[in-house]
Amino acid sequence: MEKENYNLRPIEYVILSGALTVLVCSIIQSFDYQECFEKLRMERMQSTTGQMLIYFGLTILILKLSFLAYLLILHLKYKVIKTVSDEKLPTLTVIVPAYNEGELVYHTLKSLANSNYPTEKLEILAIDDGSKDDTWSWMQKAKSDLGSRVQIFQQPENKGKRHALYRGFNIGKGEIFVTVDSDSVVLPDTLRLMASPFVTNEDCGAVAGNVKVLNSNKTSIIPKMLNVSFAFSFEFVRSAQSSLGSVLCTPGALSAYRKTAVMNCLEDWINQTFMGEPSDIGEDRTMTNMILKQGYNVLFQRNAVVYTDTPERFKNLYKMFIRWERSNVRENIMMSKFAFKNFRKGPKMGTRILLLNQWFRLLLSIPATILMFTFIVTHPLLFLTSTFSAMLVYASIQTIFYAKRNSIVEAFWAYPYSIFYAFTLFWITPYAIATANKRGWLTREIK
Repeated sequence: MEKENYNLRPIEYVILSGALTVLVCSIIQSFDYQECFEKLRMERMQSTTGQMLIYFGLTILILKLSFLAYLLILHLKYKVIKTVSDEKLPTLTVIVPAYNEGELVYHTLKSLANSNYPTEKLEILAIDDGSKDDTWSWMQKAKSDLGSRVQIFQQPENKGKRHALYRGFNIGKGEIFVTVDSDSVVLPDTLRLMASPFVTNEDCGAVAGNVKVLNSNKTSIIPKMLNVSFAFSFEFVRSAQSSLGSVLCTPGALSAYRKTAVMNCLEDWINQTFMGEPSDIGEDRTMTNMILKQGYNVLFQRNAVVYTDTPERFKNLYKMFIRWERSNVRENIMMSKFAFKNFRKGPKMGTRILLLNQWFRLLLSIPATILMFTFIVTHPLLFLTSTFSAMLVYASIQTIFYAKRNSIVEAFWAYPYSIFYAFTLFWITPYAIATANKRGWLTREIK
C-alpha cells in the first residue's frame, strides 16, 4: 500500500512530543547524576553482591545486543518469495473461524472472495463458533452476496477457535490450508503470496503472513502504538527467523499450512493438553511447533499483508498479551522437547538460538521485575534516568526501522509505546508464567 498522509490531532501532538521530551531529558539529566552513578558503582563494587549484580547486568546487556545483531544479519539476508503463475498455484482452502465478531466477518469474507486467485482453485469456509451476537446473520449476508465463492457453517455451541478450525481442516479439499481471523482484511495478492512458497520449496510446511493494524486510524491511541510494534515484530523479527526456516509462530490473523503436514498432527493438535487440562489457547503456535517438529521449514512472506482489528481499550490489550505469553510458556516447553534433537535435515543451531532467546526473555522477567522494584525504592532518580535512556535507544531502533518503509510521523509512536509498556505492562510475562495453566480466551466479548 502507498503511504498515506497522516494528520495528527492536537492530543496526539502532545503525546508524541511529551514522550520524546521525557526520554531525551532523561539522557540529559543522567549527566547531572554522574557523581551519583559513580558513587553507586563504588558501593556495588565494594560488596560481593554488588559485583555480581554489575556482572549480571553487563552479561544481559551483551547477550541482548548480540542477539539483536544476529537478527539484523538474518534480516538482511531475507528475501520475499515471488508469486508463481496461475497454472502452478495449488488449490487453496481458506478457513475463517468466527465468534462474536459482528459485521467485521462480512468484510473479511468479502476481501477473501475478491482476492486475485483462480476461482476454481479457491475454497472459502466460514465457521460460526456458536456466537451470541449477529455474526451468523453477517455470514448469511456474505453468502447471499458472494454466492458459491463462500460456504458457511455453524457450530451447535461455542467450543473455541481450535475446534472451529478443526472442523474446517476436516472439510477442506485444498492442497494448502489458509487460516484468517474473522476481524481481518487481506489485500488482493495476499493469498497468491501465501501459496507460492509451497510451490517453490518442497520443504515448506507453513507460511506466516504480515499482520498490520486495521484500526490504526481510530481515535484510540493503543492501535496507533501497536501499528509500529507489529511492524517490528513481523517485518524484522519474523523475517530474520524466516532466513533460518524457523518462524516460531504463524499468526492466527493469517497463516498457511501444507495439508499433509496438518493432517499428520491434527489429532494431537485438537487433543493437546497442558497440566491435564485441554488447551484452548495458542492454537497457532502449537500448529507451528508440530510442523517444525516434522522437519518442515516455516517461512514468512512480508508482502502477504493482512490488516487486523486490535484492542482499543487497555483491559482488552493486557488480556490479549496474557493469552499470548501463556501460550509462549507452554509452547517453549513443547519445542524444547524436540529442538535439541535431530528434528530435521540441515543446520539446526539457528533454531535453537531462537528458542534459547525465548527462554532467556521469559525466565529473566521475574528477577528483572524484582530488581526493578528494589532499584525504585533504593535509587528512584537513577532508576528513572537509566530506564528512560534505555527506552530511548530501543524505541529509536523501532522508529528508524518503521520510518524506512512507512510514515515517519507514525514511526514516532514507538516512543510513547515504550513508556506505556514499561510502566503498565511490565507485569504481563511474570504473571503469565505464574498462571500458565489457566484456560480462557479472555477477549471475545459481544461487540
